[in-house]
Amino acid sequence: MADTTHGALAPTYHPLPVTIARAHGTHVWDTDGNEFLDFLSGYSALNFGHLHQGLVAAAMTQLRQVTLTSRAFDHDRLEEFAQRLVEVVGPLTTGGEDSLVVPMNTGAEAVETAIKAVRKWGYDVRGVPEDQATIVVAGGNFHGRTTTLVGLSDDPAARDGFGPFTPGFVRVTFGDLAAVADAVDDTTVAVLMEPVQGEAGVVVPPDDFWPGLRALTAEKNIALVADEIQSGLGRTGTTLACELWDVRPDLVCLGKALGGGIVAVSAVVGRPEILGVLTPGTHGSTFGGNPLACAVGVAALDLLSTGQYQARAAASGKVLQERLDALVDQGLLTGARCVGLWAGIDVDPSLGTGRELCEALLERGVLAKDTHDATIRLSPPLSIVQPELEMALDILEESLVALRDGGPGGGPGEGSDDGGSDGEAQAEEPGQDTEEPTPAEEPDTEAPATEPPGAAEKPAAEPPSDTDKDATETAEAVVETTPSTDTADIPDEKPEDKPAPPRKRRRSRLSPAAG
Repeated sequence: MADTTHGALAPTYHPLPVTIARAHGTHVWDTDGNEFLDFLSGYSALNFGHLHQGLVAAAMTQLRQVTLTSRAFDHDRLEEFAQRLVEVVGPLTTGGEDSLVVPMNTGAEAVETAIKAVRKWGYDVRGVPEDQATIVVAGGNFHGRTTTLVGLSDDPAARDGFGPFTPGFVRVTFGDLAAVADAVDDTTVAVLMEPVQGEAGVVVPPDDFWPGLRALTAEKNIALVADEIQSGLGRTGTTLACELWDVRPDLVCLGKALGGGIVAVSAVVGRPEILGVLTPGTHGSTFGGNPLACAVGVAALDLLSTGQYQARAAASGKVLQERLDALVDQGLLTGARCVGLWAGIDVDPSLGTGRELCEALLERGVLAKDTHDATIRLSPPLSIVQPELEMALDILEESLVALRDGGPGGGPGEGSDDGGSDGEAQAEEPGQDTEEPTPAEEPDTEAPATEPPGAAEKPAAEPPSDTDKDATETAEAVVETTPSTDTADIPDEKPEDKPAPPRKRRRSRLSPAAG
């Protein structure tokens, strides 16, 4: 395995031992030319896959125009970006077509922006006494790495050693509506939660939780804020995860996939009565809403507007759920939670740790990352095609069996020092060929004309190199080399295709043969 230790870097991450040099669609290549399937997707930042042709073209075109003006001046892409966000996301919030947008850069900045907005709204509009505003948050949350946001966490690795923390937050059990109701009082200005908790291991609340939150906050005139930085923009089979329960939050925090894996882009979208309190001088960002970010963000929103990626996530998610349930039935996993194309799987401690399973996957050509010792999140690009998904799930089963039997890739590995948070997993060439699986049903999806990851010393399809090609040439290279980048074969989402609310399950009703 490649050495990923770098003396000049502070030891804030403990990545798997591989160095990625190139990437394309659902595939990445290391510095030795070995090929792997990416089942992390930058924690949903790469929902559209690596180097999506449309996003690359948008970025390259904008790079030749203007990339930064600061917010001291307007630029010709800013209002376009804001309006596109309102068109795609506004109707999914209580702000509707009158929604406002605050553009920022990172997910943490978006959440901090929402916190500032609801506090100021509480003071200026609600009349909450100065410096007494409180916000209800959930245990198991992950909202970012700033000192305020780690103060909301109950994860010792994220929290310990960074206090004192910002006051004004009340933490309750995620999914416990009665606990939220008990925590609310006259000082409460907002309830801030992830619809599905990502860092905690894709934890899905009871089906009545988010509808109950909406009813409670509306009755008490409290802002409902959804952190959809990981769950949003197609990952759950819907544009926002809140749609799974027919809930419209007052504010939604977006990031990661909004920048398409090309540039950091985030935003808060929602009720003008709340975001309108942020007037000149009260909030801002030098890079927030910069021209390059806006150009890529518009292109990403255009991809979502067709419904193709949401439909693909919903369809592929059904296959993912069935295969994972079968692994639970076989005793290879102790639990599996799936919502859209996003899953959290729990490794039986008798088989090994999450880190050890990631190392076994790595040896066979699949990149994933553990979180909280025994759990792994699976979140491939939404552009993944059926044979790639089936192949990776076959590799997952093989890796679990190897851990159980103590075979190749099943030996002990180092424990994770970073808790699985926002780090990237990498892999080296697997030691054996993987038999190509039979594609499961997916409408009009063709199998990629490529060998399984690691089947050859060099990739079957070379990704574009760093040359001075123009945007059109780069786009053509991308679409030719990666079948999984193209979603033209996926039908637009129809109302009847809307996925059912996610399930929390430990044992499947399906037989192991279902996988």
